[in-house]
Amino acid sequence: MRRIKVRVAYDGGEFYGWQVQPSLPTVQGLLEQVVGEIEGKAVEVAGSGRTDAGVHALAQVAAFTLENPIPLTNLRRAINRLLPPTVRILSAEEVHPDFHPRFEAQAKTYEYRMLREEVCSPFEWPYVHHYPYPLEEDRMIRLAAVFTGSHDFSAFAAADESDTAGKSKVRTIFSSVLEREPGRLIYRVRGSGFLKHMVRNLVGTLLEAGKGNLAELETLPPKSGPTAPAKGLFLVEVEYGE
Repeated sequence: MRRIKVRVAYDGGEFYGWQVQPSLPTVQGLLEQVVGEIEGKAVEVAGSGRTDAGVHALAQVAAFTLENPIPLTNLRRAINRLLPPTVRILSAEEVHPDFHPRFEAQAKTYEYRMLREEVCSPFEWPYVHHYPYPLEEDRMIRLAAVFTGSHDFSAFAAADESDTAGKSKVRTIFSSVLEREPGRLIYRVRGSGFLKHMVRNLVGTLLEAGKGNLAELETLPPKSGPTAPAKGLFLVEVEYGE
């Protein structure tokens, strides 16, 4: 048996998120279908975490176990031949038999893209949150830094089926930076882990600060702003130890 770790890029626009859902197209469900076809039987594909419906990934990490002895290069090519062009396996490697992409992840980085120009090209529309209205961008930049550190992010999480387990919603944010780029704002956040809708709610809170609706910018706000649209969010990187 071989444990295979893959990096996956996908356009999330046509999927109902990562996690398998009955009768709905998901990235995990598609990969399980394709890898199972190569293996000749059902294969479970585990991911580093769930991305919401409409969220994109530049480098999601997944893993599965195979008996098939196919070389890694040929395996990557075979999977990509069977996948639609909106999903690509970027790399494949063999790892230890117990590797799990979620439990062994040490950090994740997300990026949220906001277009500030008056007109949004139809070719950018699926991948940015178009917000051409006035914003106090300096206030947003200051608030982004406040998210850094270990905090209880309960106010920034959507309801989740795992809530009944009473798990802690404390997460550690290693860096949280909002940067200006020509015609846009880019929010990059790197942390130990993220709750459901957490990054999109952080962005929604930054937008509230930019509209002048938040008076206090030195501490974590007591409640989240509206959830920002999914299409501006990208999972950029998942980090592991040696």
